[in-house]
Amino acid sequence: MNMPAAKRTASKARLHHALVTGGVGFMGSHLTKELVRRGLEVTVLDNLSSGPRADSIRILASKGRVTLVRGDCTSSRDVSKALQGVDTVFHLAANPEVRLELNDMENCFRQNVLATHVVLQCASGTSVKDFVFSSSSTVYGEPKVLPTPEDYGPLLPISAYGASKLASEALVSSHCSSLGMNGVILRIANVVGPGSTHGVVYDLAKKLRANPHELELLGDGTQSKSYLFIDDCIDGLMAAVTRSGPGVSLYNLGGSDQVQVSEIARIVVQKSGLQNVQVKYTGGVDGGRGWMGDVKTMLLDATKITKLGWSPKLNSRQAVERMAESLFRGASVPSKRNRGQ
Repeated sequence: MNMPAAKRTASKARLHHALVTGGVGFMGSHLTKELVRRGLEVTVLDNLSSGPRADSIRILASKGRVTLVRGDCTSSRDVSKALQGVDTVFHLAANPEVRLELNDMENCFRQNVLATHVVLQCASGTSVKDFVFSSSSTVYGEPKVLPTPEDYGPLLPISAYGASKLASEALVSSHCSSLGMNGVILRIANVVGPGSTHGVVYDLAKKLRANPHELELLGDGTQSKSYLFIDDCIDGLMAAVTRSGPGVSLYNLGGSDQVQVSEIARIVVQKSGLQNVQVKYTGGVDGGRGWMGDVKTMLLDATKITKLGWSPKLNSRQAVERMAESLFRGASVPSKRNRGQ
């Protein structure tokens, strides 16, 4: 039976104990630290495959500020254990790789779609009132409208990753609507920042370390996308869950500008301090894409979430610069929260 609207609205004010799936990952670890900073009780469910990032979460756990559950989101037993006493779920756990050769369809289905189904099923009949899902701009495929609003359609993703996120959105919407939970779905642009070990900025820096004389770019360099700094992303997640109305809410989360891959390469080279680096383009596939399934141009219309009072503090170029700086300083650039600002 659906929860009455009045009770749905009231649950927004009782954000007390949060579960973060994938809470040791890039986005998850930043979110976990922010929730702790806000005084919430936090449980993290993670398989601890993220390596060094697990250390900072273990430190929080040792201080009694986080309950760390090692497990898998496809396991009902692990999920049920992590859900004890939880009122809000941030479901961030997923395989983030878009390139099909690095993330086959079976893995994508199991780690993204099946995992979302299991978490939602286990949350039914518990104390969970709010379910927040990190989706992706890739669900739009190649929209004919830029910037792309939330009500654009039809949604025709061109990658298995995008398809898995769209399928998961449908699961979140249907479960929340039928079980009386508030649902928040965020279609997020490319997130970058200290601690990221994924994406074009990280990949280019890794290539430069391997060969400081030459930098290969996948595609023709004209791919143009929006980038969001991790602090701005976390602020957007929190604004959405604390300020949305009852029922299921859907938001784009991204900046209002783009940056081309060729410009990202120039930024990465500049921040590396290297001289005379020769940039080479592979030419790509299917009209200059980096790989099959690569969305060549992406820009989200984030007007809806800005009405909640959120806006990014860094534009796409600034976000990329901060990410590159963190990679070449040998240690993460402190975020505004770590600097106490």
